[in-house]
Amino acid sequence: MSNILKGGEFLIKQIPANEIFSLEELSEEQKMLRDSAKEFIDREVIPQHDRFEKKDYALTEETMRKLGEMGLLGITVPEEYGGLGMGFVSTMLACDYVSGGNGSLATAYGAHTGIGTLPTLLYGSEELKKKYLPDLATGTKFGAYCLTEPDAGSDANSGKTRAKLSEDGKHYIINGQKMWISNAGFADTFTLFAKIDDDKNITGFVVNRSELENPESLTFGEEEHKLGIRSSSTRQVFFNDMKVPVENMLGERNNGFKIALNALNVGRIKLAAANLDGQRRILNHAIQYSNERKQFGVSISTFGAIRKKIAEMSTGVFVSEAGSYRLAKNVEDKIAELVAGGMDHQQAELKGVEEFAVEASILKVFVSDLTQNTADEGIQIYGGMGFSEDTPMESAWRDARIGRIYEGTNEINRLLAVGMLIKRAMKGELDLLSPAMAISKELMGIPSFEVPDYSEFMSEEKAIIANLKKVFLMVSGAALQKFMMDIEKQQHLLLNASEILNQIYMAESAILRAEKHFTPESVEAAMAQLNLYKAVEKIITAAKEGIVSFAEGDEQRMMLSGLRRFTKYTNHPNVVALTEKVAAHYIEKGAY
Repeated sequence: MSNILKGGEFLIKQIPANEIFSLEELSEEQKMLRDSAKEFIDREVIPQHDRFEKKDYALTEETMRKLGEMGLLGITVPEEYGGLGMGFVSTMLACDYVSGGNGSLATAYGAHTGIGTLPTLLYGSEELKKKYLPDLATGTKFGAYCLTEPDAGSDANSGKTRAKLSEDGKHYIINGQKMWISNAGFADTFTLFAKIDDDKNITGFVVNRSELENPESLTFGEEEHKLGIRSSSTRQVFFNDMKVPVENMLGERNNGFKIALNALNVGRIKLAAANLDGQRRILNHAIQYSNERKQFGVSISTFGAIRKKIAEMSTGVFVSEAGSYRLAKNVEDKIAELVAGGMDHQQAELKGVEEFAVEASILKVFVSDLTQNTADEGIQIYGGMGFSEDTPMESAWRDARIGRIYEGTNEINRLLAVGMLIKRAMKGELDLLSPAMAISKELMGIPSFEVPDYSEFMSEEKAIIANLKKVFLMVSGAALQKFMMDIEKQQHLLLNASEILNQIYMAESAILRAEKHFTPESVEAAMAQLNLYKAVEKIITAAKEGIVSFAEGDEQRMMLSGLRRFTKYTNHPNVVALTEKVAAHYIEKGAY
């Protein structure tokens, strides 16, 4: 297990294909889990589309209860607390296939199984876990997570909710308000954050609404009327001298910010998974419609402009799956390594997820952006019909929009990913400096004019990935040298660096998935190659924008020359032929 990667290490290592995991490797147990989740959504959720769109909160609650009866709310909860105790890949798989049928249910499910359950699982005392987890795992009670406040969104630590110790020392008395709280209308178990007295940081607590001495000390605003996810309950929550037993504190005093961050890290990985089956279903509707819709006497799926869209949407699904399941297995392996080293499971899960916080942010941004784009193209393929509430695209587009906002906006996550990488390098946890200096030397040297032997499958693609990593190190290394500790203020540059980072991780995931499981002639290889070509173009744009903005004179010329060198193909792919190959395959198959 010694070859287990550290978070962010993909940037400075060549990753062999046999070290990544993908959907093709699911166990029989995992396939059964996937199939039962998919069958449930097809039977119980898809036919109820109209009710979900009409703000039927009771339907969401009822469907969640059924998921609880199937065990799908307790995948990650250990068996001793009433859950199934399955690994991280299985958790992702359940989230993937439960979330694809409806955005409202996806939100309720994600909020409950993620941020609604994890703080107690990861930070609760043994007594708290025994008391709260069995009900959460079985859906007897539902969870809500109260962090956001009217004046504290991305800056969670600036919240005004306060906790004060009661005179008898037995309770914390909490006052304040929270907003945008998913599941608030039907939740009983509330995870909440407040500052005790004048503490610098927030502290976490958990409490059941049904056990409050004074039920009126916890009140709610009306249901929010939202652009999408219309049947997910979202309300303001008010604490009015609410008494929470002192033993209900999660972790230690002043440690709430860390709890919130780690719960959100898991939430980010799972948010990527929660978008996957949504992408597949949108794509399948688009393929079906394009095959059935006739214009000028033929199906619109015969038109090149439509085929290009379908090829790009299919490629997006393949790439999203590749990155999501690669990371899920990295986390699972890290947890297993830590447990084998003597760490208790709760601590190992925390550290395992924390280790890959950079990749979690990458996935969250890439997949949620892509899902929105997939839904947008779905509407476009449907044409005027796509704009109508009578077709599934209109609601899919509205539901997809929230993905770029919650679990930290995509902008915050882009800045976070690069910021965390830099911090890891500064702390000596990740050596980015040596490779960055080696690239500076390489740029001063004479480039090799030998034509490499790229006869082996994916060898040129992997060489390009290695060079794209050099682009990231070159640009971010130079920017860091120039701005030093002020780099955090250079948000334009950090966003450019983040785009390069995201494209590298996802393109590498797709290339390695194709190499490990498919042949050179396969449609999967075509999708990986097509995505890489597009990724290179995006990286050129982002890197160039950064270079011309902070470097001048000889330094600028040298870096632009390096950018050309590191983004060069020896054999350019035939982009139109690859696009046509992907489109033809899925249009003929009739689904992804």
